[in-house]
Amino acid sequence: MTWVKICGITNLEDALVAVDAGADAVGFVFYEKSPRCVSVEEARKIVEKLPAAVEKVGVFAGESLARIVEVGDLVNLDALQVYPLSAHRRGSAMHAPVAQTAKQKRVYLALPMEKFVSREEGITVDITKKPEGTFVAILLDSGGSQRPGGTGITFDWKEAAPVVASLSRTEYVVIAGGLTPANVGDAMGALWPWGVDVASGVEASRGKKDPEKVRAFVRAVREMDQKAG
Repeated sequence: MTWVKICGITNLEDALVAVDAGADAVGFVFYEKSPRCVSVEEARKIVEKLPAAVEKVGVFAGESLARIVEVGDLVNLDALQVYPLSAHRRGSAMHAPVAQTAKQKRVYLALPMEKFVSREEGITVDITKKPEGTFVAILLDSGGSQRPGGTGITFDWKEAAPVVASLSRTEYVVIAGGLTPANVGDAMGALWPWGVDVASGVEASRGKKDPEKVRAFVRAVREMDQKAG
């Protein structure tokens, strides 16, 4: 089955709705510029009340290794989702956390789709040369260096299909960016990713989830899973 993450959780009520809907993971954003940023203390309180089977993912952008590890331990996260914001930070964010935390945490490397389909200068990542065990999955988002994720905008799935197919030969691929209950089935049909990640597409307002949208999103993914056999 497709891995489903409900991201941008800011309160216990929304987290429990995601769990009840059948999500595999919930995400907590620790990027201060995000409208869905949650405090370490609040995230820790929420995580304490969630079942062990649900993956708790911390989302970080351009943070130092020390901060990522510190928050991961304080909140008792299962996984770290890292958006590198510069070439310098990419090195520490992409490789070092795994070397020091792989035994306890899963790591998702989040990258903007534009880096694979354009010639824009900036972060370049040669995933064919990644150290073994560096990350468990690549998350492709519609954000960029100035706004990592949370855009509510889809990327061009048709244009991205060859990239996702190529990456999927050796990596688990998660897609994000503008997904909603209405379009996630189409996105899956175009890209057939290992996982899907949603935040704004299931919100009632910034940082607050709509329970019916959360349930509809997970239901749409599972219906597509059944069609795929």
